[in-house]
Amino acid sequence: MDNLEKYAELAVKIGINLKEKEGLIISGNVETLPLARLMMKKAYEIGAKHVEFMLNDDEMSLIRFENGKDFVFENFPQWKVNSLEAMYKDNYHHIFILASDPELLKDVDGEKIAISQKSASKAMAHVMKYRMTGVTKWNIVAMPSPDWAKSVFPDLDEKEAIDKLWEKIFAATRVDQDDPVKAWEIHDKNLKKYRNFLNEKQFDKLVFKGPGTDLEVYLAEDHFWMGGAKESQSGHSYVANIPTEEVFTTPHRLKVNGTLKSTKPLSLNGKLVDNFGFTFKDGKVVDFYAEKGKDVLEKLLENDEGARYLGEVALVPDDSPISNTGILFNETLFDENASCHFALGRAYAYAMRNGSNMTQEELEAKGSNFSLIHVDFMVGGPELSITAYEKNGNKVELFKNGNWAF
Repeated sequence: MDNLEKYAELAVKIGINLKEKEGLIISGNVETLPLARLMMKKAYEIGAKHVEFMLNDDEMSLIRFENGKDFVFENFPQWKVNSLEAMYKDNYHHIFILASDPELLKDVDGEKIAISQKSASKAMAHVMKYRMTGVTKWNIVAMPSPDWAKSVFPDLDEKEAIDKLWEKIFAATRVDQDDPVKAWEIHDKNLKKYRNFLNEKQFDKLVFKGPGTDLEVYLAEDHFWMGGAKESQSGHSYVANIPTEEVFTTPHRLKVNGTLKSTKPLSLNGKLVDNFGFTFKDGKVVDFYAEKGKDVLEKLLENDEGARYLGEVALVPDDSPISNTGILFNETLFDENASCHFALGRAYAYAMRNGSNMTQEELEAKGSNFSLIHVDFMVGGPELSITAYEKNGNKVELFKNGNWAF
């Protein structure tokens, strides 16, 4: 079995943990077809009732932005919402294959992108609950596109860049090991060790310190730490992100204060945001800066009220397979798993105790944030320290020099 086939098997068996008579949706662009076909083969071998491929072509997206009238971006097709919800209700699960150009939309009007993203997010908010609450199992993986590979390795020719990026992806996802499925089972147990420790402690707050960062983050009432495989409402484990090195939970939306500086660029809506940071007061972003892409960041924060509040805090050691590749992937799926990170916007219901069974009002009452967006950005590195505080004031050193302190 070659590495591409191992990768497909990993996504279907560990990522989705597909069961007989379940359906599978695979979303990707034309670059992803070789991997998607292998995933489809694995799914039918397991006993999938149907596998549907949904094409999202980058060039077609660009054509839409360059030629569409204003009203095109103010509306999102309702039939797309209805069809996806119907499939989720009919026991279909979803793999997303990313193979994009990090700067595909760099020359497109940022206002147009923001309007389009907001209308899509608003229309799909109802359907997102299926994934956010564990009804629908989902998984995200990535594979090289020529543009992505060249953005990571600009000094190599196209073929060399693609081959090199594949090498790094296979290393970061443990696909280069003899038995990636077994390697992921071991990795999952290790993540659960940290997750279980944090859930037993139920810390009151975390304090992050590093260059440009001095942030106090209280955790939501009844927060629940997640890490590695999640459990769907039907009781089946699945891994939403391959790779994943994080344990994460829900910060209290109104109890975050201080400064926070990114340590890696962010690829957002086809544009790069770099050297940026925020000031928080009572949970809300009250000031921000960016050396590059400040207008993109501004549009993000204007999505809705919840976009200025945090929905996730994630702990990732600097000494991890992704960080140790020594490269910036220019893709959040990888870069967020090389670094501690936060997310602006919507919190995951399952990162609260019994959260999947709560209404949005009940979640918000406990400090969980709601928004149309959920955007991760990286803050970790070798100079980051994290101190946890128990409710009685006792301090526990969680991270020292960017890594777990125990």
